[in-house]
Amino acid sequence: MLDKQCKIYVAGHNGLVGSAIWNNLKARGYENLVGRSHKELDLTDQYAVRRFFDEERPDAVVLAAAFVGGIMANSLYRADFMMMNMKIQCNVISEAYAHGVKKLLFLGSTCIYPKNAPQPMTEDCLLTSELEYTNEEYAIAKIAGLKMCESYNLQYGTNYIAVMPTNLYGPNDNFHLENSHVMPAMMRKVYLAKLIHDGDWEAIMTDMGKRPVEGFGASATKEEVLAVLAKYGIEDNKVTLWGTGKPLREFLWSEDMADASVHCLLNVDFKDIIGIEKYSSVHYGASASGVVDRNHSEGRGGAIPALGEIRNCHINVGTGKELTIRELSELVVKAVGFEGEVVFDASKPDGTMRKLISVDKLHKLGWRHKVEIEDGVRMLFEWYKKSLDTKK
Repeated sequence: MLDKQCKIYVAGHNGLVGSAIWNNLKARGYENLVGRSHKELDLTDQYAVRRFFDEERPDAVVLAAAFVGGIMANSLYRADFMMMNMKIQCNVISEAYAHGVKKLLFLGSTCIYPKNAPQPMTEDCLLTSELEYTNEEYAIAKIAGLKMCESYNLQYGTNYIAVMPTNLYGPNDNFHLENSHVMPAMMRKVYLAKLIHDGDWEAIMTDMGKRPVEGFGASATKEEVLAVLAKYGIEDNKVTLWGTGKPLREFLWSEDMADASVHCLLNVDFKDIIGIEKYSSVHYGASASGVVDRNHSEGRGGAIPALGEIRNCHINVGTGKELTIRELSELVVKAVGFEGEVVFDASKPDGTMRKLISVDKLHKLGWRHKVEIEDGVRMLFEWYKKSLDTKK
């Protein structure tokens, strides 16, 4: 358990994941938190990250920063998704080790699993067959991140934990139509289609001013707004969504994800995950030859025969429940109060047809979700409407 006074750096503290974790830590009494916006610290800049660690010297790190997006963004920016995420992970993890960070929590994604993995997907499905093409680069970067944590633990005796949340939604979600995930994009499309039908141009321009689409914001003309929204399937009382609506997806409320992640940060050690009691005695103090390795602060492990092959040490974080994209759209329509038409364009890609994870390991480690999807969709729309309040 980390002491309440210890300094915890939350990388990506303004995002959906990081902000939820930040708030959860605060609620648990952890006040010595450190965060930097992207403008303040570019995590892809190795030297800037090193300077930050030199100055702040955090005791623990939560690596929630990532370059993310949905199917469209993944298809358009393949090189960026791989390179940006690899740079962030390499810089933060390597500097955390170099500066003696006691505990590190790495946030990944369940997109790491093969396209045709058996359902529900256990942690042992990793690297058993090919990935889904539409998010291959992001998945490879996240696999590299969890393998970095695993490998640092095995070589240097560190205590780095990797969690793989399922599809997330919640406060501070990204509703930008160009690069957001399925639920917030769907919700905003339905909301805007309703506003067009209602003729509520004040609300439409408030929305566009808050989150411009392709550069069109509050100063755009009515014709420009209608034209750019039509490109994203948003029309008068009609919304067109990508795919068939048949894929099954699992969704986790971001505050539940944060609670699970902080639970793992505070209560779960690497030895708990691999289930080998002798891990600590083997790693902390002596190398495989029995000679203490003075080059590393905690002793060195590496390929120790006594441990055998250790892999897939990450933890799935989710609900273990799923619904179709069409069923999700029905929940969104109900939450928004939309009475128009939702059409699915089957000529567009569906992505992976099913992505349900096994949460048995997480349950055994003492955590279960609280918010069900029906309540969560309604809560997200309430948050979205509040985010548009210009009086704040």
